[in-house]
Amino acid sequence: MRLLTSISVTALLVASSGTSFAADDMASNMTLVSWGGAYQASQTAAYAEPYKKMHPDVTITWDESSNEAVAKLRAMNEANNVTWDLVDVVAADALRLCDEGLAMEIDPDEMLEAAPDGTSAEDDFGDLLVSDCFIPQIVYSTTFGYRTDMVPEGVSAPDDICDVFDVETYPGKRSLEKRPINNMEWALLCDGVAKDDVYDVLATPEGQQQALDKLATIKDDVIWWSAGADTPQLLADGEVFMGSTYNGRLFSAIVEQDQPIAMLWDAQVFDLDGWIIPAGLPEDRLARVKDFLRFATDTQRLADQAKYISYGPARASSAPLVGKHAELGIDMAPHMPTDPKNSKNTFLYNYEFWADYRDDIDAKFQAWLAQ
Repeated sequence: MRLLTSISVTALLVASSGTSFAADDMASNMTLVSWGGAYQASQTAAYAEPYKKMHPDVTITWDESSNEAVAKLRAMNEANNVTWDLVDVVAADALRLCDEGLAMEIDPDEMLEAAPDGTSAEDDFGDLLVSDCFIPQIVYSTTFGYRTDMVPEGVSAPDDICDVFDVETYPGKRSLEKRPINNMEWALLCDGVAKDDVYDVLATPEGQQQALDKLATIKDDVIWWSAGADTPQLLADGEVFMGSTYNGRLFSAIVEQDQPIAMLWDAQVFDLDGWIIPAGLPEDRLARVKDFLRFATDTQRLADQAKYISYGPARASSAPLVGKHAELGIDMAPHMPTDPKNSKNTFLYNYEFWADYRDDIDAKFQAWLAQ
C-alpha cells in the first residue's frame, strides 16, 4: 500500500481478469455515489454529462450518501445486494473499505489513461495513490468560513484556528461536522499540543478525552452538520458566525453566490477524495464502470473539474491545465487550498491513524455528543 507524506472510449474493454467485453455487454446504467451540492455538480459538469453525450443510451443515477459509504457498503455486502457501482469517498474511508475487502483493488496503469506525454497513470498520480483500491480525483481541504458582517466592532477578523474556540472575542454559533475527524485534531492544537504530536496524543484514551474536553468548551455553541452543503447554508442564513466545511463549498458561497463570507485558512486539513469500486460487481456493471473511470479520471477531465470548484486535481499532468472558472471567468489558482498564500499553516491528515482508530473514536465521540 502506498502512503501519502484523453478521452479513451473503445468498443472493447479489457477487464482485469483478461476477459474482453464488447460495448453491448456493458451495463446501460450506473449508480454513482457522491456528496451532493457544488462538488457533485462539478463532477456532473466535468465528466458525467460529457460521458453521457458520448453514450446517450447510458443512464447515470446519483446517490448522495458518501458520508455513510462505509456503513452502507458493509450492510449491502452482508445482504449480498450491492446496488452501487462507483463510490466517491475520502481517502481514510477508502483504506477501511479496502482493508475489509469491500472495495476492489485496482491497477492504475491497466485501468487508467496515461498522461498526454506518456507518463504512466501510476506515476502521474504518484503519492496520492494512498490505497490499492483508491483512485484519487481531488486534493481539498476542510477549513472554516466566517460571516464578515458578524465580526464584532473593533475586533480584527479571525485568522487563527483557535479563534473557533474563543467565544468571548468572537461570539456566535459555530458549525462543526458531526464526526471526530478534524475536530479532535483542532481541539488538541488549541489545547497546546504541538502539531507533530497530535496523533501520538490522540492515540491514547487520555488524549481522546483531552480533545473532547476542549470541544466541550464550545459544545453549547455548536450546530452539528453531516452534509457538506450545511455550513454554507447556515452561514448564508446568518445562523452561525463561523463553521467548518470543504473549501470548495465556501468558494461557491463566496465567489458564485456573493455571500458576506471569508475563509479562515489557518490549520486547514488537506485531504483526498476519489473513487472506489465496490467489490464483487457483476461483469457487465464492472465493464461499464471501468469504461467510465478511464474517461472520468484522465488528465483533461480532472483539470475540467477545477473549472467548477476550487479543488486541486489529483494528477500532476492536470495542474498546468487548470484555468479560469467556467462561468465567472476568474483565475481559479488563487482559490485552491494548495496556493502558497492559503497554505502557510496546514495540517496533514493521517490516513493510517484514522483507518486504524476510526470505529473506536467514532463510538466515543457519538457517546459524548449524546451526553
